[in-house]
Amino acid sequence: MEESKEEIKSFKELGVCDQLIEACDNLGWKTPSKIQAEAMPHAFEGKDLIGLAQTGSGKTGAFAIPILQALLDAPHAFFACVLSPTRELAIQIAEQFEALGSGIGVKCAVLVGGIDQVQQSISLGKRPHIVVATPGRLLDHLSNTKGFSLRTIKYLVLDEADRLLNEDFEKALDQILNAIPRERRTYLFSATMTKKVRKLQRACLRNPVKIEAASKYSTVDTLKQQYRFLPAKYKDCYLIYILTEMSGSTSMVFTRTCDATRLLALMLRNLGLRAIPISGQMAQTKRLGALNKFKAGECNILICTDVASRGLDIPSVDMVINYDIPTNSKDYIHRVGRTARAGRSGVAISLVNQYELEWYIQIENLIGKKLPEYPAEEEEVLLLLERVTEAKRISLMKIKETGGKRKHRGGGDDGDNEEVERYLGSKNGKGKLSKKPKRK
Repeated sequence: MEESKEEIKSFKELGVCDQLIEACDNLGWKTPSKIQAEAMPHAFEGKDLIGLAQTGSGKTGAFAIPILQALLDAPHAFFACVLSPTRELAIQIAEQFEALGSGIGVKCAVLVGGIDQVQQSISLGKRPHIVVATPGRLLDHLSNTKGFSLRTIKYLVLDEADRLLNEDFEKALDQILNAIPRERRTYLFSATMTKKVRKLQRACLRNPVKIEAASKYSTVDTLKQQYRFLPAKYKDCYLIYILTEMSGSTSMVFTRTCDATRLLALMLRNLGLRAIPISGQMAQTKRLGALNKFKAGECNILICTDVASRGLDIPSVDMVINYDIPTNSKDYIHRVGRTARAGRSGVAISLVNQYELEWYIQIENLIGKKLPEYPAEEEEVLLLLERVTEAKRISLMKIKETGGKRKHRGGGDDGDNEEVERYLGSKNGKGKLSKKPKRK
């Protein structure tokens, strides 16, 4: 059995049709990834799937290719629905469907919050083949958009299924499952398997084939993981020290709160580092704008909450820093999965203070290994203390001037975003601390 898996060298041998092989080639997919090679034969046989694989392993292709191949055989509107826990991931999935289906005229509609519902209704009126949505907004359209239903769908995909099953989505998900036909193919994909995923498996899949293309909670071999135990009061100094040591790198810095993303981004910019925040408090257009600036290399540091830890494929991320240790250890897997994707190497560094030690131990238990300590001489790190303290003081003043912890429903920190725009538009930051980042 193992030998036959090793023999699979091409999409053609998996049974993928010529039009889609050409589309894969255009995307630079020369050979199937492990999850694709193991999932697609079962999908082509019409089986329900549970796919567990490391983030960055090609899960989207594993479900998109079989759906598009089935669509070619029997084309009709509202053929498949894909559910995602975040807006950005939904947009990215739709982009991948459109790229794979560009040669065969596939139409997609994206239904997510933070974007005009009327425009989405117009796109549904054009009867797309694929609907990619977050659960809440899909339910809004099923309830309120005249003429729209999912009674004809043949495929339902739940991507990042463990996240879709938290309390925020559970009620909406139940209503959606009641509104779609029982006779359908269902694909459930996730990087982690939880009790809730098992519960959903029993609720909506029929005799599914389970594919595990990774050990239960593993991280990829090309990822270099380290931690640094430090006093809470010096965490900012260590962050700046690491970012300046890796000044040519593209980095994602994860924090626990939306307010922390804003404060850190301002502080880093005051020190001449090209940082931009992204969080759930920001308007959708601002979130996408920040993400696009990061992808384009206009800024090389993205300060983010876990809104950015799932499914986003930003190919050139060299380093992930856990500024705050996640309280749910499984979120660590998703965060560090933003780097070392598709065979590339990457670095993940966790900054741990005494209050976070318990959560960090849970992470080491989850991944099954003790991580090495990040090497740094504390005396050298603390040479930055005065400048970092001043930069933080100026940033806190700036936040107070623009209204402190304002939380707009669907709005965001507009004053701060104007500051971001001004910063990115200027040639130099204040008080240059590091080299200008290289574009990737």
